[in-house]
Amino acid sequence: MSNLPVHNPRFDVPLKDPAWHQRLFWMVFGVLLLWPLMQATEFRPAVLFEPDNLRVSAQFIGSFFPPVLEPDLLARIARETWKTVAIATAGMVLALCIAFPLTVLSTRVLSVSAISGRMSVLPFAVRLAIRWLLIFLRSIPELVWALVFVRVVGLGPTAGVLAIALTYGGMLGKVYGEILESGETTPTETLLRNGSSRLQAFFYGLLPQNVMELTSYTVYRWECAIRSSVVLGFVGAGGLGQELDASMKMFNGGEVATMLIVFILLVALADSVSGFFRRRLL
Repeated sequence: MSNLPVHNPRFDVPLKDPAWHQRLFWMVFGVLLLWPLMQATEFRPAVLFEPDNLRVSAQFIGSFFPPVLEPDLLARIARETWKTVAIATAGMVLALCIAFPLTVLSTRVLSVSAISGRMSVLPFAVRLAIRWLLIFLRSIPELVWALVFVRVVGLGPTAGVLAIALTYGGMLGKVYGEILESGETTPTETLLRNGSSRLQAFFYGLLPQNVMELTSYTVYRWECAIRSSVVLGFVGAGGLGQELDASMKMFNGGEVATMLIVFILLVALADSVSGFFRRRLL
């Protein structure tokens, strides 16, 4: 009997990556695409490491230490942090009030005239108009809405609440519609064929099978709204961002550092809350 090892082709290792040409193509394509974009945006990261810029950056970052922990400042930050959460939450509630009816009216599966396969002209026109309204709402950033409302209602949280409500209302309406139309539609169509109203078909047909995904996305958007409400404070919409802007204009790095730490903790808390709700839904 021969003692030579038996050749097993399953253990052959190719000497060359069979997909190397595909990987090379996408690498070259990425470079060719990225280079003109960097030129158009005048992106020059080497500027960050120039001696003068390094010195200015070191002085700016050094002014953050030590953070200011005076009781009066901490009390003011706590008050503005709570106001920031209130702005985000109130804005989300109003956004839901905007998104829910627009979603019900613009979702094709909830259209009685579309059961036969072709939607009537009037419902189609109404659905198209609502879709364009959602595009309009979400295409304008909440920062722009805040600038508009600051001039309408004045400085303060009201402008931030309205800005979040409009932009997030458009976002929620679009995503809600996509979630509802991507799921199983047979129960909803059956309810509509048997005389159920649009709302009944929504609550008993579409909502039960999509409630987890809808709730998860809503909680995620609430977390995003908290971050947005801080940014809106820089244009006078109240909250922690307005205090942060005032401290930066006064070159008070210690106060800025304290507010940044609080903001990081706030975002971490919001992330934990949203994670808790997601786990409860699974």
